[in-house]
Order: sequence, then C-alpha cells, then structure tokens
Amino acid sequence: MIRLRQLWSELRVSLWFVPSLIVLAAIVLAVLAVEVDTYVSDDLLRSYPRLFGAGAEGSRAMLSTIAGSMMTVAGVTFSITIAALAQASAQYTPRILRNFMGNRTNQVVLGVFVGIFAYCLVVLRTIRGSDGLVFVPSIAVLLGVLLALLGVAFLVFFIHHVATSIQASTIAGAVSREAIRTIEHLFPESLGEHPGEDCDEPAPEIPEARWRPVPSRRTGYIQRVDEAGLLRFACGRRAIVRMEKGIGEFVIEGAPLVSIAGGEGTAERTGEDAARAMAELYVIGGHRTADQDPSFGVQQIVDVALKALSPGSNDTTTAVTCVDYLSAILARAADRRAVSPYRLDRGELRVIARGGTFEALLDVAFDPIRRDAAGNTTVLARLLSAVEAVAGRASRERDRRALARHAALIAEVAQRTIAASHDRALVAEQATGLLRRLGPLAGDSPAGKG
Repeated sequence: MIRLRQLWSELRVSLWFVPSLIVLAAIVLAVLAVEVDTYVSDDLLRSYPRLFGAGAEGSRAMLSTIAGSMMTVAGVTFSITIAALAQASAQYTPRILRNFMGNRTNQVVLGVFVGIFAYCLVVLRTIRGSDGLVFVPSIAVLLGVLLALLGVAFLVFFIHHVATSIQASTIAGAVSREAIRTIEHLFPESLGEHPGEDCDEPAPEIPEARWRPVPSRRTGYIQRVDEAGLLRFACGRRAIVRMEKGIGEFVIEGAPLVSIAGGEGTAERTGEDAARAMAELYVIGGHRTADQDPSFGVQQIVDVALKALSPGSNDTTTAVTCVDYLSAILARAADRRAVSPYRLDRGELRVIARGGTFEALLDVAFDPIRRDAAGNTTVLARLLSAVEAVAGRASRERDRRALARHAALIAEVAQRTIAASHDRALVAEQATGLLRRLGPLAGDSPAGKG
C-alpha cells in the first residue's frame, strides 16, 4: 500500500500524467462525436447550414488549422512553464520546483491544448470527400471549433496564472497549505496505544547490548514510512523496533535504518527478514517530499526567506511574508496533540518511532532566519510577532518554554546587531513584554540588556 501511495504522489507532481488522461478523454470524445453524427438525420443538419454546412474540404482545412495552432500554443505553454520554473528556482529556491510541477492548473492547461490537437486528428481521419463516398461529421467539426475557442480562453487564463504563481506570497501560501494538511493528517497519531496525553512517560529501559541494527538497502532521503507495518512487524516477532532515522532524514546504504531488540529466531535470520521487511516499509528517494514531512514545507519557506535576506536580493517584504506564513504553520502545529514516539500493543512496547516535534519545527523555522536577519529591524520584530501569534495557540508548558527561548534569542540578536538605539529599544520592549507573557525563562533575558 505504501508503494501505491508513493506512486500516486509521484504521478500527482508529474507534468505528463494529467495531460495524458486529458488526451485519452479527448480521443474518446472524438470517437463518440463521430458516432453521434452517424445517428443524426441529415435533414436535421441541413436545417442549420450556418452551423453544420461545412463541406469535406472546408472541414479538413478548419480542423488542420486548429490542430496546428494548438500544437504551437502547447509549445509556447511548455516554454512559459520551463521559463517560470527556471526563474522561480533562481529567485527563490530549487526546492519549490515540485510545487510548480504538481500544480494542477498547469497540468490541466497543458493537457487541454494537447487534447484538442488529438481530438482534431481523430476527427480528421474520419472525413471522406472522394471516391464517391462523402462523410463529414458535422457535429464533431462544430465541437472542434468550440474546443478551439476553449483553448484560447485557457491560454489567456494560463498567462494570468503563471504571472500570479511566481509571486512570493503565492508560493509561500501554497507551501504553507500543504504543510498544514500534512500536520493535520499526522497529528495526533492514533496508531497503537500511547502512554499518556503529554507523551512524557519514558520507554522501558532495554539493555543496549540487545539492539541489533538493520542496515538500509538504499541511499537517499526517507520519504515515507509505514508505521502501521512497523507495528505489525514488531508484534508478529514479539520484538521492539527502534527507528534510527526519521522521515526527511538522509540515510546511506549500509547505515542503520532501524534497530531491533528481542524477537524470535536466530539473529542472522531475524536480520535478513528485517532487512527485507524494512525495504518494503520504507520509501527512500533522491529528494524530500512533504507527504509525511511537515518540516520540509517549513524548510521551503525558510529557503525563500533566506534568499530574500541575501545581499543580492535584500527583499525585506518577501522575508516578512515568509515569516507570516511560518507563523500560520506553527500555530496549527501548536494546536495539535503531541505524538508519543512509543507505540504499545497490549501494554508492551513495540515501536520507538522517530518523528517531528513542535520544538524541532520551531528550530527549523526561526533559527536560520534569525541568524540571517541580523540588523534588520523589520524582520526581527516580525519574528517576535510570529512567536507571539504562535504562543497564543500553545497550551503545553514545554511548547511555551521553547517559544520563550526563541524570543530571547531573537531579542539578543536585535540588541547586538541593530545600530539605531531607537529601533533597538522598540524591539527590546516588544521582546520583554512577550517574555513576560510566556513566563520566566532560565537565566537573564537578553531583552532586558541595553
């Protein structure tokens, strides 16, 4: 099942799958339209000569023109798409290319143009005007003209769509929505039994000597993990499985992927079975995906912000937009119940999972931007506002402590790098008020240092 899901995920972001389906649909439509013509009375068609009065030569010329025009437009559309991909990759980050390729609008528009071309070819083949046999599928020809007008409308819409889709706010919004969907799908996790609501109970202690590593058979990024399959594997062998690498992490062939403690059978046979089973339960590829990895969506937005903060761009507004969308993702994560890394079956520990945490998302979102925003009053102040917005949704004390730590770090950078004393005082005041609302933080707050 996990392989089918991965295949579907790859098909969704391909530029050929949806256009291929549309081409097949266009071919079926052409065949049906020609068949309908064979059942329609010629007297009915002659009653509307301005709609159905084209002869064989006129119909051929019209459909040939439409087909040639659609292929030209399809080529232009592909060129625009490639140019947009290149510009987005250079201006923002190469990691957003999958978002452009997976954009359903781009796929449908490309499919419509190629589909109209295929439709015209099929109808052209059925037109007869010589050898004493005359057959002109008038309804199919009229439908071809209507499809050509539809293609013109799609072309105008596509140009507008491309101009909109390469804007920073549109990119950040699309990535944030995908990350939020991933968070809502993954948290809270209902697999197995959880030790407690706050997920703070420690796992039973297992002697380290009992852990047997299971090596990875591939090199790449972990894209998907079938945790339900891991639980079944552990229960079937009465063993404990500990994930050594989590989703989104890079693993080298031969490096430990999981470790197993206990279990039935010899260690050699258990290791061979486990290696085969892990190859089926883990999907490892050459790039990260956001399907089970919300931190990848956060990383994409952070990359756009870092590119905006680079000396070559110096685009504070784009960086601020990215911080705003990061706050939306983190606020949604703060709403979700933390997932325990421990999976139990009938009270016995079976799987020690390795998944993302709220604190890890905070680090991925705030640390790189804070470092690159040194001296930028606007971005540092917006980072503090983002921490405040997320804090309004965080109810766990552990999460609030993590937010307070980031607020203190942002305040420290502001006090150290902002040149103007007035701006420095404003940021310090904002940070002091935020830390007061979040609660005491161990040590002196940098916000209070002048």
